[in-house]
Amino acid sequence: MSVKPTNLSATGPVSAAYAELAGKGVLSADPAQVDAARLLDGVLVGLVAGRPKGLFAKLFDKPEPVQGLYLHGEVGRGKTMLMDLFYAVVPIAEKRRVHFHEFMDEVHVGMAAFRKSDKGRDADPVEAVVRPIVKSGLRLLCLDEFHVHDITNAMLLYRLFEKLFAQGVTLVATSNVVPDELYKDGLNRQLFLPFIELLKRHVTVASLPAAQDYRRLKFSGQQVYAFGSGPEVRAAMDRLWLRITGGAAGKPDVVESIGRQIVVPLAAMGAARFGFSDLCEKPLGSRDFVRIAHAFDSIVIDNVPQMDRTRSNAAKRFILLIDNLYDRGVKLGASFDVPLEQLGKDDRTAFEFQRTVSRLIEMQSEDYLAKGLRDADEGAGSPAEAQEQN
Repeated sequence: MSVKPTNLSATGPVSAAYAELAGKGVLSADPAQVDAARLLDGVLVGLVAGRPKGLFAKLFDKPEPVQGLYLHGEVGRGKTMLMDLFYAVVPIAEKRRVHFHEFMDEVHVGMAAFRKSDKGRDADPVEAVVRPIVKSGLRLLCLDEFHVHDITNAMLLYRLFEKLFAQGVTLVATSNVVPDELYKDGLNRQLFLPFIELLKRHVTVASLPAAQDYRRLKFSGQQVYAFGSGPEVRAAMDRLWLRITGGAAGKPDVVESIGRQIVVPLAAMGAARFGFSDLCEKPLGSRDFVRIAHAFDSIVIDNVPQMDRTRSNAAKRFILLIDNLYDRGVKLGASFDVPLEQLGKDDRTAFEFQRTVSRLIEMQSEDYLAKGLRDADEGAGSPAEAQEQN
């Protein structure tokens, strides 16, 4: 689908939020992004117009189906940023935004738990997973990075979304590929084709042919690591942060992880900023770091200390964190108290730390910074993976 370019005077809430960011210099206005914002405004209008009126309507009336949006384009073109703007201004409470992989992970966990229950012998596990979603009153589901690589998800999607769409759930999704190329060359792909047709009936498919890879521009020519302590190191990280966010200071946020919330001290424009202690001196594990890696394309970490035997647990978490960020292709900025080769001083983690230092060296290279995010599903582990809590 293509639409004519429009100007920044559009009055819809998403367009207005986009124009405000452009006016502040946080981003450079791009005609393709302006057009996508207009399409998202259309979805918003439909959701507001179809909102049930009154107490009894909310209890008994199923909301009218609203045509969603499937926004596809190359990496770094602003799809996730636009989805975030849209999600923030949609004036309904019955909404959820989640990475596609995480959503499907939750579905599989729910189905597995139901099969183990007494009710799971004869009943439909897909229906069991959808039922609480419907009871919650969910009207808008925003899925970032919609992609289908494995047969398990491919064979499940039609049954899952047939039920969700039937209950009036509106889907807004971002993807790197058009719907017709989902699960391309996959095993038994002919069984997946009905889902593609179902999807295209319930969403408007639109491309985002933005002119530049904005994610790459954030890091072009930047020194992403600083070493030592003191105000000059903090100032260097502050400059990098403002470069990444387009000048936005950021605000606190949370990342949902298996029923609990990970506090994010600062988040803005797809980036997050943490202190070392926020990530590595709290009971977080690999699954939590996967969630963080899927939630942000760029991470800044302040005050990474030398890790000796007194920080063994923190060192283990740091190793897990870097592994997950690296596997995902997340861009990293960080300040370190000591040079990289002096970071790991604990003989119990010395071997693993060699790989971590190697990855940290690569993660500051122009080649790494120029690449897009990776799916890295294999880095997420199994749904039943136990978390590292030590």
